[in-house]
Amino acid sequence: MDSNKENEVATVAITKPKDSAKGKSVKWGAPISTDQSSSSVSAKSVAALPRSPAARWRKGVAIADFVLRLGVIGAAIGATVLMGNNEEVLPFFTQFLQFHAQWSDFPMFQFLVVATGVISGYAVLCLPFSYVCIVRPYALGLRLLLMILDIVMMGLITTAAAAGGGIVYLSHNGSQHANWIAICQGYANFCQTASESVVLSFVAAFFFMCLVPLSALALKRN
Repeated sequence: MDSNKENEVATVAITKPKDSAKGKSVKWGAPISTDQSSSSVSAKSVAALPRSPAARWRKGVAIADFVLRLGVIGAAIGATVLMGNNEEVLPFFTQFLQFHAQWSDFPMFQFLVVATGVISGYAVLCLPFSYVCIVRPYALGLRLLLMILDIVMMGLITTAAAAGGGIVYLSHNGSQHANWIAICQGYANFCQTASESVVLSFVAAFFFMCLVPLSALALKRN
């Protein structure tokens, strides 16, 4: 009898921890696995959601804005370098008489060089802000600021290009009513370089004319 009781006590002592362990595994294991699976499914479903058409539209506009500003930089710097180094000395001159033409002799060309230089610096400084608009398409405040500044710079470069174009026209054709002769018959290289600089200035103005309505469309699009 004593040996049977010891066996019963031993079996009870062995089986109780197993039952309690099983109860703990059943009680706590199921909720943890359920939460993990639900969270992973929700994360996958959120990541799989497509972007809205408005977000794609704004990002495309921001990329086009960045490319147009690169074009402004190239055109404005080209116009500044060409006109800033534009001068010509005719080969037939003596010690007391020289035929020399330089861009600084014409106030309109000076205005063109200053304006294109300002436009070049402005376009370079605006590149980081344009990139921010690509990363954050809904940064409407920054887009509005760029559009306002673009309007101001468009007016500046258009005025400078028109003024330089007027001097280039008179240099090529002259004016019989004002008794102005066409100096390009003698200073061919000078007039050719000035014409190229004016054309690049108009190209930069055209890029600004594309930037302003593009920004307006991006602000208006819902």
